[in-house]
Amino acid sequence: MKSLFQRFWPQLIIVALWLIFSSPYFLKGLVPFPSDYLVTFFPPWSAEYGMPVKNNAMPDVITQIFPWKKLTIETWKSGAIPLWNPYSFSGTPHAGNYQSAVFSPINLLFFVLPFIDAWSILILLQPLLAGLLMYLFVRSLDRSKEASLLASTAFMFCGFMVVWMAYGTLGYAALFLPLIFWGINKRSGLAISLGIALSLLSGHFQVSVYVVIASLAYILWRRKWPLMLFLVIGILIAAPQILLGFKSFLLSTRGETIVKGEIIPWQYLLTFIAPDFFGNPVTRNDWFGHYAEWAGFIGVIPLMLALFSIRKKLAEGWFFVILAAVTLLFALPTPLNNLLYALKIPVLSGSAASRIIILTSFSLATIAGYGVDALKDKKNSFLFSLASISFVGVIWIVLLFGKPLPVDTLAIARHNFILPSVLVVLASAAFVLRKKFVIYILIALAAADVLRFAIKWMPFEERQYVYPEIKSLTYLSTHVGNDRVFGNIGSGEVGVKFGIPLVEGYDAVYQSRYGEFMSVVSKGHVYPPERSVVQFDKYGVYKTEALQLLGIRYIYHRWSDGRNVWAFPYWEYVDAGVMHSSYRDEQYIVYEYNGAYPRAFLASSYVVATDDREIIDTLFAPEFNRRDTLILEQKPLLEPEPGPASAKIVSYAPTKVSIETTSQTAKLLFLSDTYDAGWEATVDGKKSPVYRADYDFRAVAVPAGDHKVVFRYHPKEFRWGIILSVIGLGGLVVLLKHK
Repeated sequence: MKSLFQRFWPQLIIVALWLIFSSPYFLKGLVPFPSDYLVTFFPPWSAEYGMPVKNNAMPDVITQIFPWKKLTIETWKSGAIPLWNPYSFSGTPHAGNYQSAVFSPINLLFFVLPFIDAWSILILLQPLLAGLLMYLFVRSLDRSKEASLLASTAFMFCGFMVVWMAYGTLGYAALFLPLIFWGINKRSGLAISLGIALSLLSGHFQVSVYVVIASLAYILWRRKWPLMLFLVIGILIAAPQILLGFKSFLLSTRGETIVKGEIIPWQYLLTFIAPDFFGNPVTRNDWFGHYAEWAGFIGVIPLMLALFSIRKKLAEGWFFVILAAVTLLFALPTPLNNLLYALKIPVLSGSAASRIIILTSFSLATIAGYGVDALKDKKNSFLFSLASISFVGVIWIVLLFGKPLPVDTLAIARHNFILPSVLVVLASAAFVLRKKFVIYILIALAAADVLRFAIKWMPFEERQYVYPEIKSLTYLSTHVGNDRVFGNIGSGEVGVKFGIPLVEGYDAVYQSRYGEFMSVVSKGHVYPPERSVVQFDKYGVYKTEALQLLGIRYIYHRWSDGRNVWAFPYWEYVDAGVMHSSYRDEQYIVYEYNGAYPRAFLASSYVVATDDREIIDTLFAPEFNRRDTLILEQKPLLEPEPGPASAKIVSYAPTKVSIETTSQTAKLLFLSDTYDAGWEATVDGKKSPVYRADYDFRAVAVPAGDHKVVFRYHPKEFRWGIILSVIGLGGLVVLLKHK
């Protein structure tokens, strides 16, 4: 037992630190999810709850990530592949939005644990895996156990890993980087390929691109050219996700516009020493910057060790100095950042520039390991102590006598700079002790620093408040069927969590054509859509026409909203006799709109138009009969004719919709779900073309008689991705077998 401890004590310390961080879950049953924030600020729960909120800086976890994960797992469990989301944007690609992480192996947790516990383990595993993999990598650089432990501690709880931990995507995309670098050092093709693939499947393409670029650069630096083949194999393995994501990107507003944003200001570099120098959203005293996007903290002591070690002979460690410097310059307002934006490179030029800071943090943590080993020299230890105290002293002189900030913000900066200063002084004082204790004191102080930072940020809250049951939501979930709902439901993608079909949505890569359609509803003409959000304009020019065409039968309304925050002019429809209440409780009322078209109906005629403006002008013309005439962009195979007809949706699943039709003449079947080239249709088992109708919806020609029309979502990008993935896996097996 003693020999095992002597061999694995650093790994045990990493696990111990992780257990301390995760103890609210294991000991108290709390979950790493901002549930207090959910029920306090997001309707409909905010009408019934109200409580203190720890962290209100992670709304996307509530409005996107958790609902998407719910849809992903439920679809997998139903035996289907989660390629499509029918509940947002009147239907939208699901796997293609990338952050849904549909193909991530970590999803297997949800097949063996209750959902909220699987979610908790998914979130909490990130720092543990990051720490263990970082230790493995730094040891492969011939660093001591102590050096590797400190580097691991700095990386597993670095700013980037902590502030994005609750999302369960960006952290996973980044944490496989040390595994890949270990594979490069050890010439392990398996580690390289799996690390690349796992990163690309983790749910954040931008971070994965950084990982791939850094890995390629390291291979070139180490001159291990043959290993590039394993990097390519890793990309091939993840091809289904990559191709689907690329397709969605091209069809989104992100594929059409590049916006420069989230560049870290020079003064924000002070947070590398004191992360709360400019305040913290948790304590509600943040007054400058974007805390989550700009977090470059790795701990005071690791940073000082990293800076100190640069003056020593680093050998292969110079790669990490260069990587840290270059990536930091890309994140700051520098010519390099301007050049990247000017090049208009998809993903890299138009995304949050600051997220490249993960490579800076990884590099600095690695260099800090070199600094630990350099401190074994007494002279070096003294210089480190002197340099550290001098640096902190200069900042204190400015804070105390320079008065560079207003009084209130200066007080925050001074207060939040005390702890980093104390840590530096304690670390420096440790050098007067016996040499063999100094390094362990530094490790302990560094661990305490980053652990405090992580615990302060991460919410652990009551599981009973994770989307708790609301009577009105239960009514919608059980009564609306395939009809759509419009209302103030939690913002973003919360409707996905409850299987409620909505016309709105929140996704960075939603289809821009649908956004254009909704802009017409709002303004009366095509207008550049928002980059991430589609909202139904309650007072839009064509709101009534859209209510009809999109099949919005239910309006979800809070009683007080008629004169306060969120108000739909339901009274116009009630007075006209086309809307009545179908449900009411103490907080909410549900109105049913009689004028909504069926989600699927048969039309008797069509017009062909290929110009977008002509389509819009025709579709919303007062004299145009949208219930019986469709606008197609090509001539259908059959000519529809007037006559009695009916259509009924008999089954509706995310990637498969079955409709039974009856008609005495040929008809056009209209489905008010968004058009996507990946949708295929069969009529009685025979393939039939799917036409884009009424600007962005679906139609199929059906002959006279009784028929069954089945829509299936099976995009060619997914088929090609599977082929490439099989090729990649096969190539990996062959290469490993003949190694």
